[in-house]
Amino acid sequence: MTGSETSPSFRLAYVPGVTPAKWVRIWNERLPDVPLTLHQVSAGEAAEVLRSGAADAGFLRLPVDRTELSAIPLYTETSVVVVPKDHLIAAFDEVSVDDLADEIVQHPLDDTLDWERPPGRPAIERPATTPDALELVAAGVGLLVVPQSLARLYHRRDLVYRTITGAPQSQVALSWREDRTTDQVEDFIGIVRGRTVNSSRGRRTAEEAQQKPSGKKDQKDQKAHKGQKAQQGQSGGKGGGTARGKAPAGRGPRRGAGAAAKDVGRRGRPRRRS
Repeated sequence: MTGSETSPSFRLAYVPGVTPAKWVRIWNERLPDVPLTLHQVSAGEAAEVLRSGAADAGFLRLPVDRTELSAIPLYTETSVVVVPKDHLIAAFDEVSVDDLADEIVQHPLDDTLDWERPPGRPAIERPATTPDALELVAAGVGLLVVPQSLARLYHRRDLVYRTITGAPQSQVALSWREDRTTDQVEDFIGIVRGRTVNSSRGRRTAEEAQQKPSGKKDQKDQKAHKGQKAQQGQSGGKGGGTARGKAPAGRGPRRGAGAAAKDVGRRGRPRRRS
């Protein structure tokens, strides 16, 4: 797809826990004529939404199959364990995966952590979603390990979460279909990466180009030319040119030579003792 085949709006998908508000605000400031629409999707369907073309780009969690999709890793989230407020773990600031060995740990089907082997004892049945797993934890049936953003998103007063070490961490990335890298996608990549409007890799609209003063380059050239002329005037110029105030060749010593000789003579005389 070429850059001219862009849609009249930019469709951005994002998974739960990701907060795209900052980037959306910058988009609206820079591209007010191109509305941005947000679509929250589950972690399991995010990649397919991009492949199908239902969204132009999206924030998802790695890993993702990069056969068709491009992805730019953005940040890594802290993993936490969610427990009831009266659980023993709630008394600590941090625990390790080994501390969950005797606990039932819920492992929902939409789990975003890439476990080689989930910790603790498995539940009889895997809950379908993370919110379903949290309902079970609140009922006193096991614990749950999730990225911190999800623990905050689904916060409940009867649950607390603590940092856990030794657990895999979720990595959030910006992704899009490689064959649909449109101008709008490039614009959004620039925003997410922190490029300014005047960045060398940013795209400038025709209106911005017209606002640039046309004589700016000419003024720079004139200043540079004046500087070169002044430098030539001090050094005598090139090609035998005569500088202002300089005696022509063959008409006596160069200006300043006599004064230099006097200085040498003065420096050579001993000082009279009193």
